[in-house]
Amino acid sequence: MTAIDYEAEYNNRARVPEHPAVMAGWVRDAAAYREAHPPRLLRYGPGERNRIDLFPGGSDGPFVVFIHGGYWQALDSSSFSHCARGLNAHGISVAVPTYDLCPAVSVADIITQMRMACRDLAKLGHPLVVSGHSAGGHLAACMLATDWPAFDASLPKHPVRAAYAISGLFDLPPLVGTSINKALGLDAASAKAASPLFWTPPSHGSLDAVVGGNESAEYLRQSKTIVEAWGRGIAARFGTVSDANHFTAIAPLADPDSPTALRLKELARG
Repeated sequence: MTAIDYEAEYNNRARVPEHPAVMAGWVRDAAAYREAHPPRLLRYGPGERNRIDLFPGGSDGPFVVFIHGGYWQALDSSSFSHCARGLNAHGISVAVPTYDLCPAVSVADIITQMRMACRDLAKLGHPLVVSGHSAGGHLAACMLATDWPAFDASLPKHPVRAAYAISGLFDLPPLVGTSINKALGLDAASAKAASPLFWTPPSHGSLDAVVGGNESAEYLRQSKTIVEAWGRGIAARFGTVSDANHFTAIAPLADPDSPTALRLKELARG
């Protein structure tokens, strides 16, 4: 059997040479959406990056959280404001948090920060559907599998009703030997400990794990594996975004009529 080239499988920037233009489009579209729909700024901690951009949708229903990617070491919420467009058009509020980045903090620290952000959003009285892209897909799954009363006894037992992970990473040990890990600093033990695939699976809610149809075999495996593992106990389904690569897989979030936006609407209204 041929050994898997994990560097090639997980180095999305090398796999998609046009990624700079796509990411520049994110920045442009996000700035335009933020100017037309100024978000409400929330703080969930003392750090400069411990902030949430909340784009109100005009209803009292659940919030959809969108957690950005960047391999836990790049980007912030300001590049993803436009990802609220599709759901805002349906009257659904969208919260886009920012978090501290590796190597200044660990992946485990980022998981804790997203728990803090979701805790504060849940305390506003809204159930949560947590979505995310790439590293954000990992964090979305972590939120669904969190023991929330153990984290904060004042919270309801299940503040997160569903996770929707786009191009997520749930099995982190394959990253240890790649260049991606230079900033992450994971070893075999810490990588496994930060992998929701190896946690006690959630006993409630649902998981959607979707991947761009043109992504690497490893990204497809990651989502299929978590769906298989968690699908024994909760509703879990795998899907693809047709003709999308790792960077274009989130584009449907900005389209109110896309299958992605309509599925998240269904989860939020469900």
